[in-house]
Amino acid sequence: MIVDTLAAVGREPLCVEREISLMGHRTPLYEEHVKAGARMVDFGGFDMPLHYGSQIAEHHAVRRHAGIFDVSHMRAVEVQGADARPYLRYLLANDVDKLGVPGKALYGCLLNEDGGVLDDLIVYYLAPDWFRLVVNAGPAEGDIAWLRAHTGRFAVAITPRPDLAMVAVQGPHAEQAAAQALAGGEYEALMRLAPFQGAFAGDTFVARTGYTGEAGFEVLIDAREVAALWRRFVAQGVVPAGLGARDTLRLEAGMNLYGHDMDATVSPLESGLAWTVSLGDREFIGRAALVRERERGVARRLTGVVLRGPGVVRSGQGLRGAWGPGVVTSGSFSPTLSRGIGLVRVPGAAADGDVCELAGRPGQVLEARLVAPPFVRQGRALIDLEGEGR
Repeated sequence: MIVDTLAAVGREPLCVEREISLMGHRTPLYEEHVKAGARMVDFGGFDMPLHYGSQIAEHHAVRRHAGIFDVSHMRAVEVQGADARPYLRYLLANDVDKLGVPGKALYGCLLNEDGGVLDDLIVYYLAPDWFRLVVNAGPAEGDIAWLRAHTGRFAVAITPRPDLAMVAVQGPHAEQAAAQALAGGEYEALMRLAPFQGAFAGDTFVARTGYTGEAGFEVLIDAREVAALWRRFVAQGVVPAGLGARDTLRLEAGMNLYGHDMDATVSPLESGLAWTVSLGDREFIGRAALVRERERGVARRLTGVVLRGPGVVRSGQGLRGAWGPGVVTSGSFSPTLSRGIGLVRVPGAAADGDVCELAGRPGQVLEARLVAPPFVRQGRALIDLEGEGR
């Protein structure tokens, strides 16, 4: 069963960041989830829906039609002030000077001095003195404290926005549903956007971003209005989808999950995120450590793995090839491919296409092959399951 990849309630999920709390926070959509019969679990300190009955059905709905996710556990943070741009150039490994058009988005990492990933996030350029960050739920409080601790010489203000809620509508029919579910101005704003770009329609912010490998968009809206928005999308046949489907979708799309595929102990160079690092000639937190790592050679790297036969890939599994040992950072059974897949951290000498073995149940060995992710994008398999390669 696919739900096994997330483990039963009360046990540690395999591919989902988790912060234990006695009582989770609730998003503004909590009552909608309960009314829909969602199975609720703790995720990043929030009570969130794992699924609404069938994780597989929700996964396929996003790949084939459209699904809607509550992502209000993520935190919007405003960075405002005359020094907003130079401040973020110093804080982020990716360079916000790439953002010249209002609404344009950039994916990047917040690093510590050792080059470890404190969080991965999206930053939107809204005005010369105004940027908006969207950070992950688990590390959000630490992120905000880190941002405030490094304002120093910069004329900036850091303002979290708990008054905003966020939903993601993803899938090939997401845009069709938006025509009826969004207000006129919101839909018109969405239609003008290129990928990885956002815009305001009144106080609502719509952006062509997502975490599934499908076409779609995300909406940041007043928390008091999000339930009505959610119900309008559901009325258009958009399927509510939970954490389980979100995890298998992002894994098929080869997208990292904070706390599993990267964290404060590994650099973006070891996490398949070298493309998000803009060294240039600017100074930023963690730059010196990344320069040293590049000079001596990156010892480990992140890539994908696909099983050559039946089985499920699980987070934390060991694997071994001719180059030595590695570890599964995220693993699951892929509903689209009907095959076990995962992201793995392996020695730098390991090459995509190499055969390897994973440790299964006691005494069991699973044959696999390294492949370059993504595995699936926009409903289409990107690997040859016969040869497990491109």
